[in-house]
This record gives sequence, structure tokens and C-alpha cells, in this order.
Amino acid sequence: MSRSTTSLRFDDELRERLAGLAAAEGTSLTALVERFLREGLAIAEYPGVVFKPGPSGRRAALAGGPDVWEIASALRRTSGSESERTAALADEFGIHERQVALALNYAAAHHEEIESRIRANDRALEEAEQAASQRKRLLA
Repeated sequence: MSRSTTSLRFDDELRERLAGLAAAEGTSLTALVERFLREGLAIAEYPGVVFKPGPSGRRAALAGGPDVWEIASALRRTSGSESERTAALADEFGIHERQVALALNYAAAHHEEIESRIRANDRALEEAEQAASQRKRLLA
């Protein structure tokens, strides 16, 4: 990704708040502002998508609902027509079909981000299963 310089002016209070948050998160002011801009654009483009913090970093999620990657991952376990799969996912997650469509639209537009989350979750699941298997053998 190429970078160019853009000059932005913030009032003193906003700049202090941004600098304080950047310091608390151990990041630069530029990186924080870029994150806010990227997330803000995504929220504007996909109303209903929010960004949640967590141990694995910030991730796209539905407001009051599951993470986008969880819906995209669950899609792989469903079959049928698009409307049948959407209905099944809505039922599984207890959300409206429009929210499923929103999550899938976001996932399609941000494919690498979502696939990376799914792969990380799959790896964590495999590691947990291996640890459980090892524990079971130790206790046998």
C-alpha cells in the first residue's frame, strides 16, 4: 500500500485525546487516526457493522451480534440456496436475515481480513483439541 502525506488540523483538545489514546494503546498518532478513518469508512459503507476490541485485536462485528468472521465461517457449514443459507444463519445466530446479508457483504469486500480471522480461529481450535487429547492420554 502506498503512502502519501496529508496535513490535518485538529483542535487542541481532540489532539490531546488522540495522543493520550495512542500512547495508552502503544501506537502512533498516525496509526490511530488511520485506524479510526478505516473503521469509520467501513461503518459508513456497512451500517450495522461495528469494531470490537479483543485479545486478538479489533475485529468487525454486527452491532449487538456476532463477529463477521463467525458468520462467514458458519456459512461454510450450511447448504442450500442463498436464501436458505441466509435463513439458516439468521436462525443459528438469532439475528435478522438482513444482518446476515450485511455481514456477508462486508466479508466479501474485506476477504483477506475475514479469512485471516477464520484461519486463526481454526488454528486455535486445532491446538485446543490437541491439548485436550494429550490431557486425556495423561489421565488414562
